[in-house]
Amino acid sequence: MALDGKILARARNALQAKRRKKEEGLEKRLREVYARSQTVVEIDVKLRESMTQLLGVALGENSGTKIDDIRHKNIILQDERKSEVEKAGFPKNYLDDNYMCERCKDTGFCDDKMCGCLEEIYRQEQSSSLSNLFKLGSEKFENFNLQYYDDRPSPETGISPRKSMEIVYETCFQYAQKFGKNSMNLFFNGAPGLGKTYLSACIARVVAENGYSVVYDMATVIFTRFEDAKFSRADNLEDIRDEIKRYMECDLLIMDDLGTEMTTVFTISVLYEIINTRLVTGKKTIVNSNLTIAELQKRYSEQITSRLEGEYQVLTFYGEDIRKKRNVL
Repeated sequence: MALDGKILARARNALQAKRRKKEEGLEKRLREVYARSQTVVEIDVKLRESMTQLLGVALGENSGTKIDDIRHKNIILQDERKSEVEKAGFPKNYLDDNYMCERCKDTGFCDDKMCGCLEEIYRQEQSSSLSNLFKLGSEKFENFNLQYYDDRPSPETGISPRKSMEIVYETCFQYAQKFGKNSMNLFFNGAPGLGKTYLSACIARVVAENGYSVVYDMATVIFTRFEDAKFSRADNLEDIRDEIKRYMECDLLIMDDLGTEMTTVFTISVLYEIINTRLVTGKKTIVNSNLTIAELQKRYSEQITSRLEGEYQVLTFYGEDIRKKRNVL
C-alpha cells in the first residue's frame, strides 16, 4: 500500500498533539501534587540526581559507584513517591507517566514500520480528508437508495434502470470490499445526477478505511494543478508538485467529471500521462464522466480512449436525475 505523504504528515502531527496534551496533563497533575506535598518535590530532586549518577557511571565518570546500587535506590524512591502522593490525597498512580502505546513508545513507528496506533490515526485523517471533499457526508453504500430508479423496462434494452443500477451498485460494493493490487480500473459514465460521484465516494470511504491511500478530485482541478506546476511561478510551487505526486502515486485516484474542463492540447497530454503512468505502475483509477467512450474519443486522443476501453471496466449509469426526484418525493 502506498502512503499519502500529505495525510501521513497530518497523522504524525495529530500524534504529536496527543503526546503534548498527555504531557500537559502530567505537568498539571504534578503542580497539583507539589502544591500539597513538599516531600514529593524533594523525592523528585533525588530521583533526578540518581539519573545523573547513572549517566555518570555509563560515561565512566563515577567508577566507584555500582549501577545496581543506584537502580535499587531509585526503586525505593519511586515507592516512597507513590506513598507520599497517596498521603497528599491523590491516587497512588496519579503521577505515572505511562506511554499511550507501549509498542512504539509513542513514536508511531516500530522497527522502521508504522505502528498500529499511527495507522489508526492515519485512517481517521484520510477519512476526514475525504469527508470534507464530498457534499453530503453520508456517502455510504447502505444509504444508496435504488428506489429512485425506474423499475419499468427500457424500450431500448428491455432492462429497467433499477435492474441495471442494481448491477452497478453490486459491482461498486464488491470493488470497494475487495480492493487491492489485482483490482480493475473503473470508468463511470451516464447523465448527470445518476449517482456516479456518490458511489465513487462510497468506494473511496471503504478503500480508505481499509488502509489504502485515496485521492479524489475534480478533473478541472487536477488539470489546473498540472498547469500551475508547468507554467506558474507561485510561492507554493513545491506544494503543487507534492499534490501532483499524490495523483500519480496514491493507491486509488478518483477523477470526477472528466469532460467538463476546457479541452486543450495540454489537458489531453496530462490526461494521457495520468492514465498511462498509473496503468504502468499498477495504480488503480476511477474516472467519472457524463460522456460515453465514443463522445470522449471525439474530444481526446485515440490513445486515451483505447486505454479506457481496454484497461477499464465500463459501468454505465441509467435513469433520470435522482437529485430532481429526491426533491419531488
